[in-house]
Amino acid sequence: MVATAIVDSQEKLNILIKKLAKQRAFVFNIETDDQSFFAAKIFGISFCFEEGKAYYVDFKSPFISPFAKGGLRGIFEDQKIKKYGHNLKYNFEILHKNGINLAGAMFDTMIAAYLLNPGARTYDIGDLAAAELGEKIIQKEDLTGEGRKKITLPEVAPEKVAAYSGERAEATLRLVKIFEDKLKENGLLKLFSEIEIPLIPVLAKMEIDGVKIDAALLEKNSKRAEKELKKISEKIFKLAKIKFNLDSPIQLRQVLFEKLKIKTVGLGRGKTGISTAAEELLKLKGAHPIIDLILNYRELSKLRSTYLLALPKLVNPVTGRIHANFNQTVTTTGRLSSSNPNLQNIPVGGDLAEVIRKAFVAPRGFKIIAADYSHIDLRVVASLSDDQNMIRAFRAGADIHRETASQIWNIPPEKVTPELRKAAKTINFGVTYGMGARALALAAGITIDEARLFITKYFTVYEGVRNFLEETKQKARDFGYVETFFGRRRYLPEIYSPVPQIAAEAERMAINMPVQGTAADIMKLAMIKIADGLPKISPTARMILQVHDELVFEAANADIEKVARFVKKMMGEAAKLEVPLVAEVETGENWGEMKRLET
Repeated sequence: MVATAIVDSQEKLNILIKKLAKQRAFVFNIETDDQSFFAAKIFGISFCFEEGKAYYVDFKSPFISPFAKGGLRGIFEDQKIKKYGHNLKYNFEILHKNGINLAGAMFDTMIAAYLLNPGARTYDIGDLAAAELGEKIIQKEDLTGEGRKKITLPEVAPEKVAAYSGERAEATLRLVKIFEDKLKENGLLKLFSEIEIPLIPVLAKMEIDGVKIDAALLEKNSKRAEKELKKISEKIFKLAKIKFNLDSPIQLRQVLFEKLKIKTVGLGRGKTGISTAAEELLKLKGAHPIIDLILNYRELSKLRSTYLLALPKLVNPVTGRIHANFNQTVTTTGRLSSSNPNLQNIPVGGDLAEVIRKAFVAPRGFKIIAADYSHIDLRVVASLSDDQNMIRAFRAGADIHRETASQIWNIPPEKVTPELRKAAKTINFGVTYGMGARALALAAGITIDEARLFITKYFTVYEGVRNFLEETKQKARDFGYVETFFGRRRYLPEIYSPVPQIAAEAERMAINMPVQGTAADIMKLAMIKIADGLPKISPTARMILQVHDELVFEAANADIEKVARFVKKMMGEAAKLEVPLVAEVETGENWGEMKRLET
């Protein structure tokens, strides 16, 4: 049972502040009336620095000024007092909105739980308390109710909110100790303290700063896409000789496999029959003209709904910018994900993809800078596998795809045809995904026999890579997990499955995760280094996006070259591998029309 004292007078607050000032560390838990930090207002904060006891500062009390000069402001900004919490990024943002720069943030139980179990469905403090402490703490729904009679948390009586918030803070305090020991035990404490925790304020600032959007450009192209979708659907109906709902899998299946009699050999099945998912329809390319049209329709429809229609609605009316969420605890590889909008799914090729990127614009007097790691996955593969042929190629600054084709076919690089380079590029990128002959043949436009020969020769040339992949799969079988260069782990219990397809998929995950995860860790290190030094290079420059292997910035016209040089240098020095890390830098008025910048 947690005894939570309600702080509802200036006198009580002053006593609490004196206690907090004497602590080496404390947990704090902010209660707000909205999940969006832009809209949210604080109505209470709970504090805990000893088990079984918490304090709840009631912001609704008219008798206190929590953020007056000194007071809680001084406590939060004191670097010497360590701060613990659950989802500290949100707390950073809320305090920033209230003019407070949080200092001394040292432990986030949400991120610790994620590192220890990256495949979990949730890292809610209530679930963690149940799993780790064996206790059921008060849930929000216990206070607000559900359904038609649901009320908001600020409407709940202060003593009930205090009990709820205090329990969460106290549970967090106990979880810190448990998770710290587990992180040490699993060799994850360095990754936690040197990468994930320092990244929190970096991501918070990116979310606060946001990115400027040309909404008019998106709306104009949404209408254009709508007309194009109508034309494509008319062509589909003409070939099908019937009108039907293109978004209905059942109706689509009836048209393709019953009416048009398209063969279904090799296609997967869903709960209701043959699957018409995009990856299954791709297997039918060339089988009937209607297939390509359906794939085009789906892609265009998805782009229109996800970006052309959705992005303008996400523009904040106060800032005129989109403030995406950058999520640290979602992917199993350690890569960042983003939501509202999901920037990771913005396509690279195609007219509409270019339009979407053009809509990410710089304000007047500024330009966009984009810095993209060159072949980072392959550079990681070369380093982790210690493959001397691949290392030699990267150290020499060679075109790795041309070099691969040259080595495989034993011809000079200048004799490599575009077709051979394309096949080499496909297998280079597919190697960490367990790409087989059929997939290579389909992707590179060659026969299956040619693809088999290509793969055989590939692993003859890059024997170190082959050994690394086999050793990684064996490690997964021996230990039940794989890890990155920096110790990030992914647990793979599926590798012991008696079902061959499930075990094979786990093997593919096993060889992919150390590569993707190491690349993700390097990107995070680069972001931390850049965020630390960027204000000294240009006080007005901002890191605004992270997408795949790319970082996007906004910088004043006069500062473009020095910011670009700094970013390129920091990305190159983010980690020490067996081969150099190289970032290619571009700049432009928008993210879609960029020119290479030699630095």
